[in-house]
Amino acid sequence: MLHNDLSIIENRRRFLANAGMGLGTSALTSLVLGTRSASANSASEKAASDATLPPGCHFAPKAKRVIFLFMAGAPSQIDLFDYKPELAKQFNQPLPPSVSQGQRVTAMTRGQEQLVVPSGFGFSQQGDSGIWMSDLLPHLSTQVDKLCFVDSMHTESINHDPGKTAFCTGTELPGKPSMGAWLSYGLGTLNKDLPDYIVMPSAYWSGKVNVQALYSRLWGSGFLPSKHQGTSFQTSGDPVLFLSNPKGIDAGIRRRMLDSLGDLNRKHFGEIGDPEIETTIAQQEMAFRMQTSVPDLTDIADESAETLAMYGPEVNNPGSYARNCLLARRMAERDVRFIQLFHRGWDHHSKLPDNLPGQCQDVDQPTAALLKDLEQRGLLDDTLVVFAGEFGRTVYGQGKLNMKTYGRDHHPRCFTALLAGGGIRGGMRYGATDEFSYNVVADPVHVRDLHATMLSLLGIDHNRLTFPFQGLEQKLTGVEPAKVIEGIIS
Repeated sequence: MLHNDLSIIENRRRFLANAGMGLGTSALTSLVLGTRSASANSASEKAASDATLPPGCHFAPKAKRVIFLFMAGAPSQIDLFDYKPELAKQFNQPLPPSVSQGQRVTAMTRGQEQLVVPSGFGFSQQGDSGIWMSDLLPHLSTQVDKLCFVDSMHTESINHDPGKTAFCTGTELPGKPSMGAWLSYGLGTLNKDLPDYIVMPSAYWSGKVNVQALYSRLWGSGFLPSKHQGTSFQTSGDPVLFLSNPKGIDAGIRRRMLDSLGDLNRKHFGEIGDPEIETTIAQQEMAFRMQTSVPDLTDIADESAETLAMYGPEVNNPGSYARNCLLARRMAERDVRFIQLFHRGWDHHSKLPDNLPGQCQDVDQPTAALLKDLEQRGLLDDTLVVFAGEFGRTVYGQGKLNMKTYGRDHHPRCFTALLAGGGIRGGMRYGATDEFSYNVVADPVHVRDLHATMLSLLGIDHNRLTFPFQGLEQKLTGVEPAKVIEGIIS
């Protein structure tokens, strides 16, 4: 389909959705528009039509779906993952200029002396792999042999808004499609009764300071057709807005209404041939199916007591990170393509020793339970799980400089991402940082490299998943070079 035609159709679809024609632009299924790039070359067309490959794949995938656990605010890699015991000898000493190299800092650090603060928490070696982990994560420490720790992550973003936007959409500039939207566009749906892409922000968190807002463009579709944007689940009331029938309307009445409206729409389509009419019909049918599929998905009454206990006591509270982790597993069972959890509260410029333990308690047991639950149900092998924030934290302190009240500033030069399942080699570290956890010294991994790797595990060549917009074949990985991290793939 020509790009101009696609734009016209999408504009009409947005108008109809805003006028209340369906459940909302996020609750959509695969419609009349194709899910492959309009500019696919003959080689990709051949691969896509190969009966041995899933639709949209360029080569055999190792994963079918993604669960992305986004720690908004940026956890401290020095205090959790990147163990630097020698820093204990340098407390309150200036960070050497040979390390900082005059690199850009935030306005919160500019003009201040950069004094080293080691981690105030213990570390120990865990698992058969002997990986060092913070004592703040006792449950996740039991899963290290499933995990790959990418210690050499880096990005250009030094503040939260551009950092989160870059991590979720591939660029700091707002308006581009999100990771899940690209996957929905490239691979299509696995479950016709649920959205391809579901988002679940935590309703509450333990860290009470410096909590930035989340915004729907982090899971938006950008210039892609809006059927690919994420569906954000609510923590109270209907999981999806307007899911329930109005008072006095039951399922039978709704079915008859849709049948009659569908007849009228099909008649109208026969008269004028506008494909947006077929899009509207598909939206309405998807909304009707979700009235059954979503309540079944979110009702955890059929979960065993053992499973609930594994996720911890917070699993019984709607909107908690623990409940969302359990729902993520239920979504994986139902083949939702991309599941994204957001947990805020990690921005610790001061009082890190007070606030970090609570944040870790929020996510430690549920994240470990999610990995165990996926594994015991045979889902981990084809589910890629990613745990990361938008950047890291500095080795130098902020706030009162003592071991009980220190904080850390934003640090894009290096941080740690955790990956598991879906073709990932477990029980390993990849990349390395200097003795100050300040610079990457081996195997650097940019955020766009992580995106390229995620796509590759799902059977997609990141250079071939494109969409024409503003004179450019747009990609999730953008125009800068990006590479697949072959060393972490099993």
